[in-house]
Amino acid sequence: MSEEFTVSVPVRYRDLDTENHVNNVVVGTYLEEARTAYVHEVMGLTLETYNFVIANLEIDFGRPITLEDDLTVAVSVSELGETSATMVYDVRSMGETVASGETTLVFVDPEEKRPSPVPTAIRERILEFEGIE
Repeated sequence: MSEEFTVSVPVRYRDLDTENHVNNVVVGTYLEEARTAYVHEVMGLTLETYNFVIANLEIDFGRPITLEDDLTVAVSVSELGETSATMVYDVRSMGETVASGETTLVFVDPEEKRPSPVPTAIRERILEFEGIE
């Protein structure tokens, strides 16, 4: 694998719940920010050419995230199937994992609106970046 792909994500006041912790659904948005950056930088896709849909989303919460946390989200593709990619996430504050997650993305043919093989160019970029054989 090449260098770990990470994204800094700020904790905003609006992310907090009544307990002054980041609301659990907001963590999904943090994963989305990391995924979107990965898709753009590693896969070379723009929003106009992005044809993946989320088929599954899982989040494990390690501890409450607060406004004082300085977050970094590491993301990688752990498995690349014929029509899908599994991405794993590690949400960290000062090196400590505070949450982790996994999404399964399915490539959809934009005209057929059905699962379709991951395009060769995208597959090759992922395989090269991740060092998957």
